[in-house]
Amino acid sequence: MLKYLYVILLKVVDAQMEMRHEQVVYQNPFLSIRIWQIDTAMPAVKEVRAQTEAAWMQKQYSQWHYHEEVEFLLILEGELTAFCSEEKLVLRSGDIALFGSSEPHTTLQTTEGRLSYIVLQIDLRKYWDISTLNSMQHFSEVIRPLSALNYVYMANPDVKNRTASLMREIYEEMNRKQIGYELSVSSRIKDMLLLLLRHDDQRRLHYLDSHLLERLQPAIDYVEERLSEKLSVSEVSRRMNMSYTHFIKTFKKAVGMSFTDFVVYKRIKKAEQLLLTSNVSIAEAAEAAGISNLGHFYDMFRRYNGCSPKQFKQKLREPFTEDNDSLEADGSAS
Repeated sequence: MLKYLYVILLKVVDAQMEMRHEQVVYQNPFLSIRIWQIDTAMPAVKEVRAQTEAAWMQKQYSQWHYHEEVEFLLILEGELTAFCSEEKLVLRSGDIALFGSSEPHTTLQTTEGRLSYIVLQIDLRKYWDISTLNSMQHFSEVIRPLSALNYVYMANPDVKNRTASLMREIYEEMNRKQIGYELSVSSRIKDMLLLLLRHDDQRRLHYLDSHLLERLQPAIDYVEERLSEKLSVSEVSRRMNMSYTHFIKTFKKAVGMSFTDFVVYKRIKKAEQLLLTSNVSIAEAAEAAGISNLGHFYDMFRRYNGCSPKQFKQKLREPFTEDNDSLEADGSAS
């Protein structure tokens, strides 16, 4: 799920255009999700709307923002105009917009009256596992951001309505937090992705070769079984009877991330599981996951979770509280 060229481009644009990186605080670190409702009655002034429109047309994204999480917007009432690099979306009651991971975007309330909408931000990397790898790789954004799928909601009212219902249910589950809500939320997120996957008639998702994935399954199994050990590309490629260069190219094409990043990802996932389900120390979790350098472990953990291992454990144990007054409610908070 790593978009190297895209992220590098973002860093350059960020430095030049003062684009803002938004750090998302999850309501549940296990689900890697934040969902909330914004209500406002403050439309952007004409000058701001004109400046935003002109900047978008000229591909100048000053004051826009981005975050590593994928974002869904559901308009409950009123009108919101959303901008991403490739399109402008005028959204009204019942409409949905999707922005990809690290994709720059901004929104403006463009009419008088009340505006109400739900914002869902989620790190899809947390939903990758061996059982869903073949399907989830379609959302890796290797070629294009997920905003390329907004046409699905425009062209298919049934998909839009069903997704809207799922988002409302997720919002309710996250607020009520009844027993098993994690299962309920996780299944609904996957239902939302499945709707996109099966109704992408224009095939804008980057479809990878499932036969390649099957070919590489022994390598994936090898990694899973030996996470606590030292793993080298040379050794794995030799076991696969493939040259080093051919293996790394084939792995990236089939899985959607490099072999090295896949190993790091699986190690961090294993460490997360240990930290949340046992009383092992952070050093013990790092060693069990095959990362002997504790400083490197902290760096990698922050890269995937936006917090330290200790903060990760605390977030799960402490109830999530949020001062609603701290939320931006000017139509550009998402």
